[in-house]
Amino acid sequence: MKPARLAVDIGGTFTDIALEQGGKRTTAKVLTTPAAPERGVMEGFHAILSTAGVAPAAIELIVHGTTLATNAVIERKGARTALIATEGFRDTIAMGNESRYDQYDLNIVLPEPLVPRYLRLPVPERLDNTGKILRPLDEAAVHALIPVLRRENVESIAVGLLHAFVNPVHERRIRDILNAAMPDIPISLSSEVSPEMREWERFSTTVANAYVQPMMARYLRRLEADLHATGATAPLFLMMSGGGLTTIETACRFPIRLVESGPAGGAIFSAHIARECGLDRVLSFDMGGTTAKICLIDDFMPQTARTFEVARVGRFRKGSGLPLRIPVIEMVEIGAGGGSIAHVDSMGRIGVGPESAGADPGPACYGRGGTHPAVTDANLLLGRYDPARFAGGSMTLDTAAAHDALLADVAAPLGLTADLAALAVVEMVDENMANAARVHAIESGKTYAGRTLIAFGGGGPVHACRVAEKTGIDRVLVPGSAGVGSAIGFLRAPVGYEVVRSLYQRLSAFDATAVNSLLAGMAREAEAAVAKGSFGAPVIQTRTAYMRYVGQGHEIPVPLPNTALGAEDAGLIRARYDTEYARFFDRSVPGSDIEIMSYAVVISTVSPIVEPSYRPDNLAVTDPPAARTQRVRDTATGAVSSWAIHDRASLAPWSRIAGPAIVVEDETSTLIGPGWSAVINALGYIEITRGERR
Repeated sequence: MKPARLAVDIGGTFTDIALEQGGKRTTAKVLTTPAAPERGVMEGFHAILSTAGVAPAAIELIVHGTTLATNAVIERKGARTALIATEGFRDTIAMGNESRYDQYDLNIVLPEPLVPRYLRLPVPERLDNTGKILRPLDEAAVHALIPVLRRENVESIAVGLLHAFVNPVHERRIRDILNAAMPDIPISLSSEVSPEMREWERFSTTVANAYVQPMMARYLRRLEADLHATGATAPLFLMMSGGGLTTIETACRFPIRLVESGPAGGAIFSAHIARECGLDRVLSFDMGGTTAKICLIDDFMPQTARTFEVARVGRFRKGSGLPLRIPVIEMVEIGAGGGSIAHVDSMGRIGVGPESAGADPGPACYGRGGTHPAVTDANLLLGRYDPARFAGGSMTLDTAAAHDALLADVAAPLGLTADLAALAVVEMVDENMANAARVHAIESGKTYAGRTLIAFGGGGPVHACRVAEKTGIDRVLVPGSAGVGSAIGFLRAPVGYEVVRSLYQRLSAFDATAVNSLLAGMAREAEAAVAKGSFGAPVIQTRTAYMRYVGQGHEIPVPLPNTALGAEDAGLIRARYDTEYARFFDRSVPGSDIEIMSYAVVISTVSPIVEPSYRPDNLAVTDPPAARTQRVRDTATGAVSSWAIHDRASLAPWSRIAGPAIVVEDETSTLIGPGWSAVINALGYIEITRGERR
């Protein structure tokens, strides 16, 4: 039997599973089980193996992504955590950098630290910015903390000392002392979790890692044991926020690197689809049951960043969340999914999300006890879903329940019919997503002209054409198995690891020897992490310097050559910085000195080469008949008409469909709006264009 590869993505509403074996793909969706997520995983695991006729022992690789770490921070359901900090700096995580995300709000609410003040414990010690010991660690003070930690029933410990990113000697000694007395308590060191300058971000990231570590380690080990109990002996890899895969051991040590694992898989999926289709400028649009994720991809590579916020108290307000300094794929994520709840606020405005009905109880139409209307309820009432064929027929939707929920919560307060309320809800969620996409492009210094929108997730293909209209995009691509795109993206991701270190220098006094020594050590660390899961596969190395003009507050990434650097390379680095700075801010600043703040080294396995697939010039398109028709209300005009319904599995390559129409499949539906037309390409993907038929 040919070996198989399996991927699992746990979302807020559905758990998506994809299995590939010998060029054949099998997919499945099951409802997430929030109380015990591994139950939903194992339910889907058994179902997909039965469908594919694959034995557990035939699986050679299992890749997993999850939002559990993110949800634990947002919902404040992590471990009871203590922070040990340098004396005088225990309040750093509460003070932050004293910035305000809304300078005009006199009653501004800032995020509460994950560790209360009485569990932020100071110890006397001090290093200077070069790592020199100014005040030795008071080991007696560390020993004196042990009874306090025990009395407070602390379950996890974070250690964050000033300048530990340069010299970790004191942090490591604290760990040794505590491990000897409390061997069962996990300890996170800032010098390992986030070894970079800026103590607020470093301490915050370390605290968040400690906060989710016990829960994530228990969950991952339970899942691993459940999988092994079925006879599956394949290694379990985890998707990281930066787009690479890592081993379960590394994930248990640094679970904070998993916070955006699901969305990262979606971006990897989009990048792979873009390469298959020869699209060098795309917008990735992933709409699931709870959130929508939007990511810009240029030259087949998603944008990346090293900062991220979680648990924002100001809706979509940058600076209102807890900062995490980890490698991430840069995207905007908003509370707009199929389960997002619609409501009318005190000013009579319709709002959608960010609250979600999730999987339990789910939208009202699921018939699982939900009474509030969600986006799925509105789509159902507009005629976009066939209630008997939703999710491949595995669920029968309750149209009456959707009608009653919309009538009670949205229509009645505004004096509308339930149908018009559904129209307003869908139009509002589409505008929310389009607006988030516009802001993301502006913040990235890019436009949507000439881009293709790649839509996936359970809701992405349903809303893609309208979001494209609102953002000025004329082409939409819906790949195969779009409903489980993030899970498929896991199977396309390389095994990789990123190491970041700070080494401050001015470019005018560039010390190539010190930089080469630092980069070599970072490469060895990353190679050791990747070797645990690469099984001897060839790897590539990418180096980046984070630089700024002297006096500026934030850095930009600048690519470095993968060769040993010399003093003469300062000019090359300057030229690359000027180029990148001009790309971000239109022009460089001649004559200004430049600071190098930190470096990043990424080691990853080499991804297979993907050749674009094109349509032969002499191949004609066909116009297949519709399987049936369905009455649908168009959200752009409000008009109700009969839309053609096509089953995706029956559409051969180069079939052409004129809108308005719906292409249905088990995990999602693709809406082709009025004024749009679609062609099935050689790969079976749906290419939708606005304007004339192709």
